[in-house]
Amino acid sequence: MTDGIIFDIREFSVHDGPGIRTTVFLKGCPMACTWCHNPEGQSSEPQFLRSPGRQRLVGTRFTPKALAAKLNRHAKIFKANEGGVTFSGGEPLLQAAFVAEVIDLLNGIHVLLDTSGYGSAGDFRYLLKKVNLVYYDLKIIDRDLHRRFTGCDNKLILDNLHMLADSGVPFVIRVPLVPDVTDTPENLNAIARTVRGLPGMLRVDLLPFNRAAGAKYAAAGMKFEPGFNENKPVNQDTSIFENLEIPVRAA
Repeated sequence: MTDGIIFDIREFSVHDGPGIRTTVFLKGCPMACTWCHNPEGQSSEPQFLRSPGRQRLVGTRFTPKALAAKLNRHAKIFKANEGGVTFSGGEPLLQAAFVAEVIDLLNGIHVLLDTSGYGSAGDFRYLLKKVNLVYYDLKIIDRDLHRRFTGCDNKLILDNLHMLADSGVPFVIRVPLVPDVTDTPENLNAIARTVRGLPGMLRVDLLPFNRAAGAKYAAAGMKFEPGFNENKPVNQDTSIFENLEIPVRAA
């Protein structure tokens, strides 16, 4: 049995998938997006968040049995409201074995995997056999810009995207809109061309930029250095996708 480290469990969420859900945020992420709104999820290890007069330990170790028991308590509520459990992060693919063991212990609960796609093909393939729906982030198609703003190459992400499309598991593409980074016409066009015609894709969601993210960095002992003008309004133009007959939603 593989233990996991969780940095948050958000119950009765309505923004992380269909219906009423519990979202499990797994600690640790191989990416370092400059706009990350969960910097406390980047490190794989428990850490303290410090603010004037208080400190809080972020990162709790769970056994699969303990976490599954906590989630199963709401199984009737999930089923009554067409909801379920969402595994997010951080990056859940970093703790794929743990996530898989938890899923195997759930009592018929709908499972959504919310992932950047940056993980081993083997781990991704393994989890795809156990989940009902995937939320898949696509941030930047240009490889150099992707490396600059996320700290990693995007080849693995694009390769895993095609594996997802071939898997038979339905998925939603999610694009975080970051001013002058991900929301440019060039990048949105590149994303549209990349996802057009992929089997299993339900739609593209354009997500608003979280301007409150920077406040968390100091508490986590990190510097917020976005590298872009975070106060600039984002481009929410959906016509790029609509013109290619791609279902799209601006959240």
